[in-house]
Amino acid sequence: MSQVRDTNRPDGPSADDTRSVQRAGDAAQTRDDDQALTRTQERGRPTVDVDEKKEPPEKPKSGLQRLIARVMALKPVRVFLRFSASGGELMASGTAFQAVFAIFAGIWVGFSVFGIVLAGNPDLQAAVIDQLGKAIPGLIGDSGAIKTDALQQAGIFGWTGAIALVGLVLTAVGWLATTRDAIRRIFTLDPPKTNPILLKLKDFGLALGFGVAIIASAAASIVSTLALTFILGVLRIDEASPVAIIAGQVVGILIVFAFDSFVLAVAFRVLSGIRIPMRRLIAGAMLGGAGLGVLKILGSALLGGATNNPLLASFAVIIGIMIFLNLVCRVILLSATWIAVGMEDAGLDPRALTPEEQEAERERRVADARDVLLAAERTRLEEELAGARGLRRRRVRKQLEKLDELQDAEHLELRKR
Repeated sequence: MSQVRDTNRPDGPSADDTRSVQRAGDAAQTRDDDQALTRTQERGRPTVDVDEKKEPPEKPKSGLQRLIARVMALKPVRVFLRFSASGGELMASGTAFQAVFAIFAGIWVGFSVFGIVLAGNPDLQAAVIDQLGKAIPGLIGDSGAIKTDALQQAGIFGWTGAIALVGLVLTAVGWLATTRDAIRRIFTLDPPKTNPILLKLKDFGLALGFGVAIIASAAASIVSTLALTFILGVLRIDEASPVAIIAGQVVGILIVFAFDSFVLAVAFRVLSGIRIPMRRLIAGAMLGGAGLGVLKILGSALLGGATNNPLLASFAVIIGIMIFLNLVCRVILLSATWIAVGMEDAGLDPRALTPEEQEAERERRVADARDVLLAAERTRLEEELAGARGLRRRRVRKQLEKLDELQDAEHLELRKR
C-alpha cells in the first residue's frame, strides 16, 4: 500500500512544502527589513528606495535655442525678470502715487521750517529752488505746479499751520516707509521687526537729512559755479563761449549725479536696513544715479509732450509729474534689483546672519529635509500595508511603529536643542 501511495504521489512539491518555503522567505525578508530599519535608526534618517530612471540623452540645441539661452542668462535680462516676478511694476506705481503727495508735503514743510534760514540768503534760496526744479521738471516755476512766490511765503505759524505740519510730515514719512518695504520685497525679505515708533523716528530723521542734503547740494552748486567762473577768468575765457557753457553743464550734471547716487545709497543701506557690501552698494547707486540723470534730462521733453496734448492741457503739469515720478520709482527699484541679483550670483545672503543664526538655519533645513523623507517613507509603508496579508502585514506594521519611534526621538532631540 505504501508503494501505491508513493507511486500516486505527484512529482512537484506539496502544498505543505510550498507554505513552508513561503514562511521561510517571509521570515528572511522580515530579518532583512529589521536590519535595514536598524541601520536607518542608527544613521538618523529613513531609507527610501528610489528607482533610478535613465533619462534619454538631451538633444543638441539649435542655434536659435542657444541664442535664447544666452540672452536669458544675461544679468540685465535676469534683473528685469526678477523685477517683474517681485511685483516691481505694481510697487513702482504705488510708490509713485504716494510720492506725489509726499513731495508736495515735504516741500511745503521744508520751506516752512528752513524758510527763515533761506530768506536771509537769496542766492542760496534761488539755488535750492533751482535744484528742486532740476530734480523734478515742472514742479517749481512760473509754469510749474508750485509758484515760486507762493513757495517763498509758506509758513507754519498758528494752530492751522501746526496741524497741517503734522499731517504733511506723516505723509512724507509714509512714502519713505513704502519705499523701504518695496526695496525689501525686491530682496525677498520680510518687513523689519523693529519697533514701529523707532521706524517712524528713523524715517523722520532721514526725511530731515534729505532736506539738509538738498541745501548742501545747492550750496555745492553755488561754490562750483563760483569756482568755474574764477577758473574761466584766469584762463580768460568768455562765460558766454561754448566752452564755458558746456563746462557749466557738465559740472551741474556731475553734482546732480553725485547727489542722486548718495541718496540711493542711503535708501538701499540705511532706509531699507539691508547689509549690502560697499562695492555692490556703490555700483548699484551709481547705476541708479545715471538712470535718474537721464530721466531729468528727458523730463522737460516728457512734460512738453503732456502739455501739447489737448486732453491733458488743464492738468498737464500734474500728469507729467506723476509719469515722471513713476519712472523714477522704477529706476530706484531696478537699481535695487541689480544689487539683489548680483548678491545672489555671488552667494551673499542679504540677511547677514550671525554664526549662531546660520547654524540654526542649517539645522532647520536639515530638519525639513528629514521630515520630507519620513513622510515619503510613511506613505510608502502605508500603501504597502493596505495590500499586505498575514506575516507581511505584521512586518509592515512593525516598520511603521519603528518609524514613529524614530520620528518621536528626532522631535525630542530638536526640542532639547
